[in-house]
Amino acid sequence: MVKVNEDYLKLRGSYLFSEIAKRVNAYSANNPDKKIIRLGIGDVTLPIASSITDALHAAVDEMAVKETFKGYAPDLGYEFLRKAISENDYKARGCQIEADEVFVSDGAKSDSGNIQEIFGKDNKVAVCDPVYPVYVDTNVMAGRSGDFDEATGQWKNLIYMPCDENNGFVAELPKEIPDIIYLCFPNNPTGAAITKDKLQEWVDFANKNGSVIIYDAAYEAYISEEGIPHSIYECEGARTCAIEIHSFSKNAGFTGVRLGYTVIPKDLVRDGVALRDLWARRHGTKYNGAPYIIQKAGEAVYSVEGQKQIKEQIAYYMNNASYILNGLKEAGFTVYGGVNAPYIWLKTPNNMDSWSFFDKLLNTANVVGTPGVGFGAHGEGYFRLTAFGDADATKEAVDRIKNM
Repeated sequence: MVKVNEDYLKLRGSYLFSEIAKRVNAYSANNPDKKIIRLGIGDVTLPIASSITDALHAAVDEMAVKETFKGYAPDLGYEFLRKAISENDYKARGCQIEADEVFVSDGAKSDSGNIQEIFGKDNKVAVCDPVYPVYVDTNVMAGRSGDFDEATGQWKNLIYMPCDENNGFVAELPKEIPDIIYLCFPNNPTGAAITKDKLQEWVDFANKNGSVIIYDAAYEAYISEEGIPHSIYECEGARTCAIEIHSFSKNAGFTGVRLGYTVIPKDLVRDGVALRDLWARRHGTKYNGAPYIIQKAGEAVYSVEGQKQIKEQIAYYMNNASYILNGLKEAGFTVYGGVNAPYIWLKTPNNMDSWSFFDKLLNTANVVGTPGVGFGAHGEGYFRLTAFGDADATKEAVDRIKNM
């Protein structure tokens, strides 16, 4: 008789954003005349820049000609894209990352979930709290979480690192030594950023204890302040302890196109094995590569015109972030983020729980956000809004919230 993977059965209800969609759909069905403004899911709204779509069209034309047609992509990704990533995202910042240490994929979410497959089941995992749910849920699926503790709202075998107002939403080094540490900066959901000195402490900690940091840098393009690292490899010693995950979704609008990459330096060795080689085997066995036309679009992101256009789009979203941040402050909310990240993290008023505030915002202002508790127990009492909406709609949403 077939048996299912019982670790999947441990997952708590529906995925966070599925629950949000269910509640919004129910409200819309009962109130078809209401205009709902969505500032919940971090999905971009601007069209892909013209220099990038031009590259897409040209690549499609290549696929229609026998002499330039491409089939399966190389396991790691095409050399032209890996080289562009190495040169622009790393060497231009003084980080010695080579093209053969870059693995092209269909996005950071996939890699964030799949990367845990190269590690043994008995590894101890540490996550920030609140946290992007994929880090936790995929380790639950892999059997590393233990049972869920209803009293604490946490998994018994995971190490939780609280991120709150007291530490500026940047976790402190844990007292219990983890094997695998997930970090995301600029942070989703809190919008917090980490200084280079603080990140160096994490790198030193990992090297001292033999830990591996999985560093999600999906939002590095939104950094606006000096002293905030764009890559963990700006820190000394990171090549021997860190894996970095990147996305083209938020910097170049590829949420519907799908492209990302993961970096594993050849110097990163654990248990006598180069982790790069394990990931290469996993990548080659279970993935046939991002399509050629998409990788050509990724290459265009690094062109002079591509860089100019995506910076304009990032500025558009960060103007939204500034409007939300300042508007909510004027309305008396306590708010964070919105400076180095396209997320605003606000305290719910009057000690209201996160889902109650979600329902109030939906029913009173017809605005959708994300309940903080959906990101972990320490997210209770907080709420996330994104800056990825249309500018006019964002302003209207803030005005509605101010008038609640």
